[in-house]
Amino acid sequence: MNVAKNMEVIAVAAAILLGASCYATAPAAPALQVASSTATLAAPADTAAMHVVVVKAKRLSVTEKARFA
Repeated sequence: MNVAKNMEVIAVAAAILLGASCYATAPAAPALQVASSTATLAAPADTAAMHVVVVKAKRLSVTEKARFA
């Protein structure tokens, strides 16, 4: 079998295998994953686990608000 005569078939087969392998190894999780900076504590058995988001930032002054508006 002459490889030079079948280069188109080889390239198409490689592209198909590459595409299939991309879908086979794709993660099941969403694309955006945010790491938690706080330790996860076990919730009591009678309550559902809650996620707490803490935002630490200074408030904008009136002039800063006007500049962004």
